[in-house]
Amino acid sequence: MIAKLLLILPFLILTCTSSALELKKKIRGDISPKSIVYSGSGLFFAQNMMYRHSITVYNREYSLVATIPDKVKSDKLNPSKHSGEYRGAPVEAAFSHNGKYAWVSNYQMFGAGFTNPGNDSCESDKYDISYVYRINTVTLKIEKIVAVGSVPKYVAASPDSRWVLVSNWCSGDLSIIDTERDLEVKRIRLGRYPRGIVVDSASTVAYVAVMGSYDIAVVNLHSFSVSWISGVGRSPRHLALDPGGQYLYASLNAENAIAKIDLVTGQVVKKVKTGDAPRSVVLSKNGEFAYVVNYESNTLSKIDCKEMKVLETVATDHHPIGVTYDPQERQVWVSCYSGTILVFQD
Repeated sequence: MIAKLLLILPFLILTCTSSALELKKKIRGDISPKSIVYSGSGLFFAQNMMYRHSITVYNREYSLVATIPDKVKSDKLNPSKHSGEYRGAPVEAAFSHNGKYAWVSNYQMFGAGFTNPGNDSCESDKYDISYVYRINTVTLKIEKIVAVGSVPKYVAASPDSRWVLVSNWCSGDLSIIDTERDLEVKRIRLGRYPRGIVVDSASTVAYVAVMGSYDIAVVNLHSFSVSWISGVGRSPRHLALDPGGQYLYASLNAENAIAKIDLVTGQVVKKVKTGDAPRSVVLSKNGEFAYVVNYESNTLSKIDCKEMKVLETVATDHHPIGVTYDPQERQVWVSCYSGTILVFQD
């Protein structure tokens, strides 16, 4: 009898300590969410691409708090060479000033003067510029717009809220926005298809995934000099940084894998296959787990970050593309391009 108990004890421990991802809620509506981002203070912003022309905001009760149109009057918000009424095409969002502001990138702008919008293939190097919106998370109104490069995609805010960084897909560069002036103060050339960005906790270094390469750019936020972590893997897309600042995780879109990179050595520690076309990745609060959405597999994978192994993979709706994590509720929110937001309990 004792021998039998010893045999099944490991199984019992595993069963009691592990938790399965459980679908808690499915949110529908007039949405096509390209991304979903948690504010840190109870709000979730979904950027609906492209012709929905809206950002939808939800609370922890899964209720729609507001639908923010992407319509702006540039002459009233931030003087530029463009003047009049315009519409955008929201892509990604990031929060600064302890969640007070949401910064939202727009794939392109619609209106007078915008005649040469960029696209995913970027055949030209002379596309229109676009804009990032600054949204007040109390009033849920667009307060400022800031000009950046062509086809801005990912957005990240430094933890000290000094900078907002924007990767410009077609102009191949990184916009540095000074949040005190709401103005782009620097444009750093990185090469073809920069996308995911993450900033270290000290707000001194930004890491940028360059999808047209095998590399990750390391941008010094004091000198704005650039060095490289090379040979990470084919088409790095999205990045996540562990709370201790030692490991960087990159989704490798063309390798169907997630890479774990040691920032001390600059070397890949290990890769793990997750599914077809892994897109966005987010870490749990303590960095123990990573959650990644696999765009072509229609799945969400949970990864043990220490062992770099997939613990669980669950089905999602068609084309999951964005993912965010609510540490207080231990819930994973997944945006599906097909028109739903899924909330999983972990």
